[in-house]
Amino acid sequence: MPDIERYENLVIGNGTAGKYLAWTMAKAGRRTAIVERKYLGGACPNIACLPSKNLIYSARVASLARRGAEFGLEMDSLRINMEGVQRRKREMVEEQHQLHLKLNKASGADLIMGEGRFIAPKIIDVALDGGGTRQICGDRVFLNLGSRERMPDAPGLAAARPMTHIEALDLDRLPAHLIVIGGGYSGLELSQAFRRFGSQVTIIEEGVRLANREDPDIGEALLDLFHDEGIEVLLESEVRKVEGRSGQQVKLQVYSKNTRAERVIEGSDILVATGRRANTEGIGLELTGVELNDHGYIKVNERLQTTAPDIWAMGDCAGSPQFTHIAIDDFHVVYDSLNGRDRSTRNRLTPFCLYTDPEMARVGRNESEARRDGVEYRLVKMPMSDVLRTVTVSEPRGFLKMLIGMRSDEILGFTAFGFEASELMAAVQTAMIGRLPYTSLRDAIFTHPTAAEGLNALLGRVEERKARTTSSSKI
Repeated sequence: MPDIERYENLVIGNGTAGKYLAWTMAKAGRRTAIVERKYLGGACPNIACLPSKNLIYSARVASLARRGAEFGLEMDSLRINMEGVQRRKREMVEEQHQLHLKLNKASGADLIMGEGRFIAPKIIDVALDGGGTRQICGDRVFLNLGSRERMPDAPGLAAARPMTHIEALDLDRLPAHLIVIGGGYSGLELSQAFRRFGSQVTIIEEGVRLANREDPDIGEALLDLFHDEGIEVLLESEVRKVEGRSGQQVKLQVYSKNTRAERVIEGSDILVATGRRANTEGIGLELTGVELNDHGYIKVNERLQTTAPDIWAMGDCAGSPQFTHIAIDDFHVVYDSLNGRDRSTRNRLTPFCLYTDPEMARVGRNESEARRDGVEYRLVKMPMSDVLRTVTVSEPRGFLKMLIGMRSDEILGFTAFGFEASELMAAVQTAMIGRLPYTSLRDAIFTHPTAAEGLNALLGRVEERKARTTSSSKI
């Protein structure tokens, strides 16, 4: 039996929240260990955010090159070299890997590469990558376990060995016909990218629209965009059966709930993008007193404490919104709480962006959520073509819209679908954090011509707010 090594802080998972917590604690002189089974730095710099945006930008360059004549450029031919696309991405990933090695060493945290499993409430047995085992005990334990792609249970799908975003982001070849199951974020982003590289693409989505948590106008705008780019989209459709092997030849039997008819779709590759599930299975959490909810995520309170003493959970596995920027905030919540500062996940303002081209970005409520919650609002909406910056770059597609309180000037939510949508959202988010009225943006002086200048035009169209009605009685 190996000796049990004791640390003040044991961080399981080297993703965004885990690494920042470990580095910060170690720099403060606290003996800290990080256990990571595969990806130094977690998913974001290796297999998710940064690699995907790298590949998506290469696809955007290809799209712009095809539009060269529109900008006065003349080219005889255009050929996509997927090996070159991957070379640029892998160089970036390797730079990030070396940076993480440097930062971890500088922090003083002990990095242990291997797979850990609990054998007691705060003790894990680690099967080391290089062979052998170590048993690690933490006075405090922090779970940063991440999540993985959820595989639908359609007959034959698992046997077909479909890709997730991980494999799709590492392809040195171009799929002849990529069939994407799921109309969520990663599915939409990669569908457009591979179509722009030259693949035939079909999306199969069970919901009534793409990005089904967004308002119908976003779903319609995305559908129009994909149709214009030659992507086939099958809504209200489900996969009933799969035959063949992804990467070679596949045949999918698809049922349409709308027409109540079945059709067969043949392709070369399958990409599954139907949502995620937490990495909480098979690691002995039942020995810790840490409870899970009905969806397999770890139960936490507003300070990310689990149901077990001296054990916290952060990031995807804690049911936090699955964004790197939220994982960073999870780190701050835990670290600040441990140091006596009042910080929690309560009332977080969560921004997010879908990196299609153009982008879709939102912060705060959309119309569907406001109606669901019984929140009265004023709506102001404007086409992106009214933003003069989009005229200069020939990117007029999309729209801006904002929800404003019916009887106040509070900004309730903002959605942008169009050129530089994420940058526009950041300006609105800053105003919302500062609790500024929409008039502060309406009357601000923004540089001309910029996308932000569109906020002046948008908010100049807001209807006057309704006065509160009061009752009075005569004495």
